[in-house]
Amino acid sequence: MEITQKITGKQPTQAELAAENQSLRARLAYLIEQAERNHSIMTRHQAFDLEIVGAANFPELIGTIFRSLPVISGLDAVTLSLVDVDDDIRTVMEKLGVDFSGFPNLMFVPDVESLAFDIEPGQAPKPYLGMFDAHRHGRQFPQTGMRLQSVGVVPLLRNKRLIGSLNLGSADPTRFSPSLGTDFVEHMASIIAICLENVISNEMLKYMGLTDALTGVFNRRYVDRRLLEEIARARRQSYPVSFMYIDIDHFKRVNDTVGHGGGDEVLREVANRIKAELRLSDALARFGGEEFVVLLIDADLESATYVGERIRAGIAASMIGLSHGVKVSITASVGVSSLAQVPEDASPEEQATQLIEQADEALYQAKEGGRNRVIRYAA
Repeated sequence: MEITQKITGKQPTQAELAAENQSLRARLAYLIEQAERNHSIMTRHQAFDLEIVGAANFPELIGTIFRSLPVISGLDAVTLSLVDVDDDIRTVMEKLGVDFSGFPNLMFVPDVESLAFDIEPGQAPKPYLGMFDAHRHGRQFPQTGMRLQSVGVVPLLRNKRLIGSLNLGSADPTRFSPSLGTDFVEHMASIIAICLENVISNEMLKYMGLTDALTGVFNRRYVDRRLLEEIARARRQSYPVSFMYIDIDHFKRVNDTVGHGGGDEVLREVANRIKAELRLSDALARFGGEEFVVLLIDADLESATYVGERIRAGIAASMIGLSHGVKVSITASVGVSSLAQVPEDASPEEQATQLIEQADEALYQAKEGGRNRVIRYAA
């Protein structure tokens, strides 16, 4: 408010000047308060940016977004929708041990059309700020547990490619409105999109480094690492861990008969037949050549032997048809070992070595005993 003279030309009275001065002070105090509030918001969001940029893996990044963003932004709901056309992202993350039950506000959608945007050909979608529409936005906020009034649905873009949406919800109907500027939420979404793409790419590379390229199951590097983790966990939680060595019988004859290409097909089919007998919590890996191993969690020696017998029978049950029309009959020998209880004074490395050696010894006995059989290690 500016100090002005009255039309009559009279100077303002002292009371009028005092009132106007008080009004100016109140206005200044309000502006200072707003500036401090904006600075605080900016500082918190800068800290958030640094935190997500420093996330080392997928669950750390997602956990940070869901934990921090609602607090620093005063939101009632924050969810993420990620485009995952062939379930590649979810599948790889699950194989790397990500527990998605801890992230109920993370959704994977099969295509960009499943996102809540009006997409024009050749144009990047714009953020939607406005009233919550259950029909339009219900898929983005499936588990909010409250009645949302306004939402901001912001595209996650990388190199003009839509990879998902950041979904912000509020019980305040005035929080998001079409008249608000979108620069701030677009900047935030761009940082999140960059972090998501980087972390997902790194996790994919990690998975490739832990996977056997021929069969698609894990490799020895993965099982060596996973075995140490599970033995340490079994010690804390007091459950048994079992290990299984599986070797295809007379595999050299297969290569000599149908060639290495046919041998590769056999290895892939054997891996599929083994996998069909396992739980999601178990781990299958190719150790090299015609050898596979299985790590069974919370399974004692008797249970593991039963699973081994199912695997043996599944491999031998029917001939394997190859791409050039030839069929081959395959059998396998299986050696099983188990740690019923992990001793407190033994290192996980020692226990892992012992478990592998015992399964290897049992496999040797199966081979010597005539093949196509399951032998469990007996001390």
